[in-house]
Amino acid sequence: MKEISSTQNPFIRQLAQLKDKSRERKKSGLFLIEGEREISLALKGGYELETILFCNELFSLEQLNKLTNQQINIIEISKEVYEKLAYRDTTEGVLAVAKSKNHSISNLKFNSKNPLILVAEAPEKPGNIGALLRTADAANLDTVIIANPKTDLYNPNIIRSSVGCVFTNQVATGSTTEIIEFLKTKNIRVFCAALQASVEYHTQDFTKPTAIVVGTEATGLSEDWLNKSNQNIIIPMQGEIDSMNVSVAAGILIFEAKRQRDFK
Repeated sequence: MKEISSTQNPFIRQLAQLKDKSRERKKSGLFLIEGEREISLALKGGYELETILFCNELFSLEQLNKLTNQQINIIEISKEVYEKLAYRDTTEGVLAVAKSKNHSISNLKFNSKNPLILVAEAPEKPGNIGALLRTADAANLDTVIIANPKTDLYNPNIIRSSVGCVFTNQVATGSTTEIIEFLKTKNIRVFCAALQASVEYHTQDFTKPTAIVVGTEATGLSEDWLNKSNQNIIIPMQGEIDSMNVSVAAGILIFEAKRQRDFK
């Protein structure tokens, strides 16, 4: 088993670039996964791991053997090297180098004949994207589609905030135009969360193939979505403000759709 103890090792410096820079992740087609649960979910989601790195002071060889029985390159690293590569403050002691997947909307396929989909347009905050993915996982949605993405899916904060759900959800990306056309060709009804020309969300029927579309808290959805929507929907507010966190709003809308489908 190979061992690396220096933070100046060329391979370690390359991995640090993967952690810090989206450009390097896109160019190489590789990204870092930190943590036992996240690595386990990546394996469950069919991701291919190139290398596993572990710090024996924090993560034992016995734990590593339980994590995977695949033939993967394994490197033991010093605590100093681990701390250089780790994104989180908590120290689990294990990392993996994984290959990215193709998330193009053209590759998207549904297992269900009656899909329930979440579309998020141009979400900027990785924490919000992670929270949306956790909500989608909790509701067992057919897919999450990100329109006009502002950050890559393998940003370490998305992986952390999604608690690894980024690996087990089916996630697709594309432009707003591409996604609207895709939904139209699949005969999927579009419900946009918006203030304009809206009706209260619980008055609508979500039991047929449905896409629930949410925008950013700052600017909402683009005119393209509002013009192509089958119906704009709104969550009635009883306080002083007219909006809520996007992941909270998405959760309310998604679980109303799930409720309707459960009692159909």
